[in-house]
Amino acid sequence: MSEFLPFFIALLAVGAGAGLIAGLFGIGGGVVMVPALYYVLTALGYPDHAMHAAVGTSLTVIVATSLRSVAAHAERGAVDFQVLKTWAPWIVVGALAGSAVADMAPGRVLTGLFGAVALLLSAQFFFGRPDWKLADDLPGLPLRAVLASFIGVLSSLMGIGGGVFGVTLMSVCGRTIHQAVATSAGFGVAIGLPGAIGFMLAGLDEAGRAPFSLGYVNLAAFVTLAASAVFLAPVGANLAHRLNAARLKQAFAIGLLVVALNMIREAVFGG
Repeated sequence: MSEFLPFFIALLAVGAGAGLIAGLFGIGGGVVMVPALYYVLTALGYPDHAMHAAVGTSLTVIVATSLRSVAAHAERGAVDFQVLKTWAPWIVVGALAGSAVADMAPGRVLTGLFGAVALLLSAQFFFGRPDWKLADDLPGLPLRAVLASFIGVLSSLMGIGGGVFGVTLMSVCGRTIHQAVATSAGFGVAIGLPGAIGFMLAGLDEAGRAPFSLGYVNLAAFVTLAASAVFLAPVGANLAHRLNAARLKQAFAIGLLVVALNMIREAVFGG
């Protein structure tokens, strides 16, 4: 077990950071967990399915962190549960489709997709004007079904909780950043649960996976990350409500930019 001690210590640190980010930005912590798990698994000598394992495990942890984050935001009355009720079924459909596509995609494709989409979203949050709106409210059917399914597909492919898309969408559709962050945290459950199950089933017959794996989901990483992350999510949520809305969007953008550039570099130049 001593050879895995650095692995567990690194995961505890990653989980703490993921919990803070889950509560602060409503994004389930996936933007931290996916690249961190990818590098940890690669360093331990399991590069073959490192990105798939990172995405699948992140989706599993996101279920726990999102529940914790939503509960913290709900105490402040910031969660729009009507949005969750009407958008969640379509998000689930998209998440299932995304996990099926991910099983067929090479690891570098998933890595590059993660970085490219995060880069675009970072630009929108950093350069977008606070009063920039595409609509006064969120769309109804059939556009709701299309957008929600799209959020589910991309989030499942990237191993994130849907907050990066949900926060963007709600912000440009007339919702405040705090309500957008709080409500989008709930997207993580609708994405994480079906997505994680899909990754578990898809990777059952794959060789070269890290120890403690069920399909593409690493159970040791899940337990370690979830245990440390769920306790930090309320801290992030409380911090979010104390921050200026403009500063919150800037911090969100800068964090996404760092992750995006790192993952694009890995997709292009990685071994």
